[in-house]
Amino acid sequence: MEVKKDILWRVYLIYFFICLFGVAIISKIFIIQFSEGEELRAQAERFSTRFFDIEAVRGNIYDANGSLLATSLPYFEVGMDVNTEAISDELFLENVDSLSLCLANLFPDKSYKEYRKLLKKARDRNDRWVVLQRNVSYTDLQKMKKFPILRRGKNRGGFVYLQTNKRERPFQFLAARTIGKVNENGTGKSYGLEVAFDSVLQGKSGQRWMQRIAGNVWRPINDENEIDPEDGNDIVSTIDINVQDVAENSLMNSLKLHGADHGCLVLMEIKTGEIKAIANLKRTKDSSYVENLNYAIGVATVPGSTFKLPSLIAVMEDFNVSLNEVVDIGDGVCFYSNKRVADSHPPQKSKITVQEVFELSSNVGVTKIISRYYSKDPKKYIDRLYKMNLNDPLDIPIPGEGKPYIKNTDDNSWSQISLQWISYGYETRITPLQILNFYAAVANDGKMMRPMFVKEIRKRGKTIKTFEPEVINPAICSKATVAKARTMMEGVVTNGTAKSLKAADYLIAGKTGTAQMGMVNGKMTYQASFVGYFPADNPKYACIVVVSAPSGDSYYGGAVAGPVFKDVADKVYSTSLEIHKEINHVQPQYALTAPKVKNGYQEDIENVLTTLKVKNNSADEKSEWVFTTNDSLSVSLSSRDHEAVLKRGIVPNLLGMTAKDVLYLLENNGMRVKLIGSGAVAAQSILAGTPFVKGSKIVLQLI
Repeated sequence: MEVKKDILWRVYLIYFFICLFGVAIISKIFIIQFSEGEELRAQAERFSTRFFDIEAVRGNIYDANGSLLATSLPYFEVGMDVNTEAISDELFLENVDSLSLCLANLFPDKSYKEYRKLLKKARDRNDRWVVLQRNVSYTDLQKMKKFPILRRGKNRGGFVYLQTNKRERPFQFLAARTIGKVNENGTGKSYGLEVAFDSVLQGKSGQRWMQRIAGNVWRPINDENEIDPEDGNDIVSTIDINVQDVAENSLMNSLKLHGADHGCLVLMEIKTGEIKAIANLKRTKDSSYVENLNYAIGVATVPGSTFKLPSLIAVMEDFNVSLNEVVDIGDGVCFYSNKRVADSHPPQKSKITVQEVFELSSNVGVTKIISRYYSKDPKKYIDRLYKMNLNDPLDIPIPGEGKPYIKNTDDNSWSQISLQWISYGYETRITPLQILNFYAAVANDGKMMRPMFVKEIRKRGKTIKTFEPEVINPAICSKATVAKARTMMEGVVTNGTAKSLKAADYLIAGKTGTAQMGMVNGKMTYQASFVGYFPADNPKYACIVVVSAPSGDSYYGGAVAGPVFKDVADKVYSTSLEIHKEINHVQPQYALTAPKVKNGYQEDIENVLTTLKVKNNSADEKSEWVFTTNDSLSVSLSSRDHEAVLKRGIVPNLLGMTAKDVLYLLENNGMRVKLIGSGAVAAQSILAGTPFVKGSKIVLQLI
């Protein structure tokens, strides 16, 4: 019985302690939840840690010659742990004034007193982090590393900085819309090559372990990254920044001169489709011009008279129309369903050829030609335009390409005048780049290339991918039609609406365009353009210039857009050696007349005579020094052993030698030389054959 009571007593005691322990736990939970909870949550918040992504350095964008078009520069947020254990009160008080003065001198946004107050306040409040400056350049960061206290580093001086990367374009607005940008902060839009090749440029982010401290500020726990970022790859664009500069400035000058609303320009290499320059400018409220929209790529507009080339190519391809076929344009006015079509200038004669229709940009002439052959079957005309890829986007890598629109006969808006209106560039939409690509195809014997903006992808300077030229259509029309088209375009510059573009050293071929864009404030607005290629006899480059809404009285393509085209063509022609014809096609085997040659060192003389293709009869191969004699066709070399003569202590015959050779000979053998005049030795103060001793002075007269 006693044993049973003893066991029960022990069980009750254990049970009591278990219950007491449970009550203590429950009590602590209530205390933590309702009494200490807020303080503990604040502590946990203060000392929480997590991984942060480290931004990779974005790859560079280069022009075709290696110049930087876009790059990422490092900037830093610099802060200080003013209450780190390594900074004693004595150290802080001794250096806070000098540190504040250094900061104020480097960053004048705050005064010395403001920096001092900021640091002392943070010290007094036991703050573990104070931001000294944001967006600090690498150069300024290196200067800060030498400041008082900060030069002690992170652990001993509380100096901490975090790197961010900022995208910069060294050439500012040049090709800005085409180079583009990436929307990284949630504002604005992304566009251009930066977006098209974002996956190539962006790289891979790294990770860093960071801790949140007072003030909701995060700072790195370790100096080393947990995962290092992998930098992005570079791309090499097709743009030539030197040509781009000329294009941009020439276009801007024209826009300012004519008070235009906006304009664009594209220069393309014909054989490859490489875009060498692309400019897009828009007038702002203060009448300056900026690149804010890629008109050349993204905006499809009425092409106007530049569309007459596709129309005439279509009729020549389908019906083999001759350039000499006669068209009666009357007085330059005609009507279709009571809708008037008129030429810009009254014709000098009523009957002109197809060639003259194109040269003079006759609206009446083009509509009559197209009506003559396609009025019974307009679908055939539209189908031919489609076969030449004029209704297809170019599928370039840059996003936002405008979609071309050429009305089909099945379209609900097709009318009795659609055929005629389309024939000279209305009731249709096409971007400047698309119309340029068509003209480049004509210059390329009918082969249409896809426009290229990037040539290579590089990783740490090594090429890892090369982009090859891509053919869209191997033949937009027959070779015979291409020949006719090129003849027409050459005539525009020689005899037609672009005679002001005649160049002295090379030929230009192309087409002017002037399109009515609608009424604005009771006044008709126009779009002036010129598109063509050069040199016309061996096409290398094609270019289009579009100037929209010029406000002055001059709005024709030849007068407004043509001069810009010629500025760019002149620049490219003057700097591209492959365009120029050779001056001498046949190099003569030998010079016709042998030049006068001075006496001297045989090897040098022979090298010069051989390079100049001058016949020469060499002396003994062992002889280093020679005399020269020449007739009208050749030079003879006679041995003169000057070295041996000088070693015997005798002055050699120096007549006819150059100053360089006599100085080498005489001074190496112990003589002092004085030269009078220039040229070859004509007289020597110590005659040839006279003995001399080392240190003797000889005076040489040169003429």
